[in-house]
Order: sequence, then C-alpha cells, then structure tokens
Amino acid sequence: MKKVCLLYFLLIALFACGEKKTDSINLNGEIKGLGNDTIYLYGADRMYDRMDTLIVENDKFSTTLSADTLVSTILLFSDGTEYPLFLNKGNKIQIKGSAAELSSLQISGNTPNQDLTDFNQELKGLGTPSEKALEEKAENFITKHPSSLANIYLLDKYFVQKPQPNLEQIKKLADRMTGDLKDRPYMEDLLTHIEEEEKVDIGKTAPYFRIRNTEGKDINRSDFKDKYLLIQFWASWDTISREKNAMFRRIYKKEQKNKNFALMGISLDLDREKWLEAVKQDTLKWEQTCEYSGWDGDVAKLFSIHTLPANILISPTGKIEGKNLDEKAIEDKLKEIAQKEKEK
Repeated sequence: MKKVCLLYFLLIALFACGEKKTDSINLNGEIKGLGNDTIYLYGADRMYDRMDTLIVENDKFSTTLSADTLVSTILLFSDGTEYPLFLNKGNKIQIKGSAAELSSLQISGNTPNQDLTDFNQELKGLGTPSEKALEEKAENFITKHPSSLANIYLLDKYFVQKPQPNLEQIKKLADRMTGDLKDRPYMEDLLTHIEEEEKVDIGKTAPYFRIRNTEGKDINRSDFKDKYLLIQFWASWDTISREKNAMFRRIYKKEQKNKNFALMGISLDLDREKWLEAVKQDTLKWEQTCEYSGWDGDVAKLFSIHTLPANILISPTGKIEGKNLDEKAIEDKLKEIAQKEKEK
C-alpha cells in the first residue's frame, strides 16, 4: 500500500512539473538590413516602468523579458522610429521586418500584436491613403475589436496626436472600448485631459487668473476688460515658441494702437534671468508674465496647456473665442473685431 501511495504522489509531482508554465517572455526578431545595432524597449505607460536594451547582430536579436500582465511597450530604433510592442507573461514573441519599413513590422505572439500586424497589412493594400481614409480604417478596427490593446495605439496615433484633435470623436471611440481598456493608465489620463480641455473649450468662459509681469506687478484678466485679449504661451527654452515670437511681433506692431485688442505673453520658464533675457532678445514689448513653475504653473493648468507654443483668444465678455490660431486666423479675427466696432 505504501508503494502504491508513493507512486501516486510521484506521478502527481511529475505531472505538475510537466504542466508548469513559465512567466518569462521569449522575444526573437530578425529585421533585414538592420545589421549590427541597438534597439531600446521602454514602457508606453507606467505599467512597464523600465527600459530594456536589445542588441542586434547581423539583423537578429533575442532576449528574455518579464511582465506580470499584458503591457504596452515601445521599440525605439536608432533612427528615431518608434513601434508598439505588446507583452504578456509566457508569450513567445516573433518580430520580422525590414530596416526600410520600420513603421510596418510583423509581430506575433499574442492577440494585440497580431491585430496591429493585420491592420498594417490592410493599410499596405491602400497604397497612399488620405488622412480621412486612415482615420476610417482605425475607427472601423476599434469598433470591431473593442477589447484589443492595439486600440489605444491606434486612437493615439490617428486621433489624439493631431494639431487640433476632435475631443468628441475621441470620447466616442473611447466609449466603444471595453472597461478593461478604459482602466489603462493612458486612457485614464487621456479622458481626464479631455475633461480639462472641455472646461476651456471655445465658447466657454475663460478662468480667472492672476500672474506677475516683468516688474513684479500682479496682472489679471480684469486688467483687459472691454478688450479682446490674445494670450500667448511660450518659453525661452522652446525653439518653436521663439520662432513664433516673430509672428506676434508683427501682430503687435499692427495692433498696438488698437483700443479693442491686447496681447499678453505667459512664459513657462523656470529661471527668471533666462526668461528676461529671451524677452529682451526677441523684443517682446507687450505685457510679459511668468510664474517660474513650468508646466505646473497655475495659469498653464487653468487653461490646460500641454504643448508649446499655444495661444488663446478671449472676448471682452470673457468667452474663449479661439485657440491656437495661426497668423491668418488672428488677422481675420481682428478684421472681424474692427467691423463690429464700425457697426456700433
């Protein structure tokens, strides 16, 4: 009887060992033409909070990774190209492609990787599609695959990363996704950001603010009552902001005697001396202000400023009339203002 029991437990132990699954992720890849190079892999959100290095030799690379659950990561190539990679414990990931087409890799090993590979293969069949055609393809994919983690990448690429994203459209697409996807850090942050943006959307009342100018005097929205106020958000360290200052100089030169219009700069600088030096170098003669808090400044947060340069036009009644206007749009608005004054 003892021998039978011993044999029984031995069989159970062997069976358990045979069924044991590894949590490690095996990743193998071959990208023709890549040669000897280095690929970096980092988390797309805080669910994968580290960076790994993949050493490429003769087009090939392999490594073992770990993840507790399904996560989004990014492959960063030496030429700056980024490509999404989804990982889950126990996956055997295969990556294939060409160095000439790093934006269209073939990745297998789990559902979201295969989903994105299939999506990109469909795009290849379109030749050179228009922006609208790409958006329609992405929207159809999200609708048909509501639980695929690839949706978050497609939403970000084709709808969020636009100069003027359509917030209503983004919310509509997010609503089609399953609850698990909406609970992802990226989606939580995105939906929170949309809520903030909607508070300062065109037609909404601009928030009250107070900020100090170059002389240390408090400036607030009430100082510009009865005027259209164009607020310019910039920083001395932002190259594009500095280039845009030329546009605002032209506008100021034309409109400095306009009693119905005012221009105001709000810098996201941290260093007072660097800010003042930039104001001097760029000859910014209109009202200039700064909180020395960067992105964490109260006014930047009130107006949901997340990129530079940015601008917001506020009407005499305190309503937001325009956002991120280019020079022509600003000139057209000023002509409209002048016409309204004539008709009074």
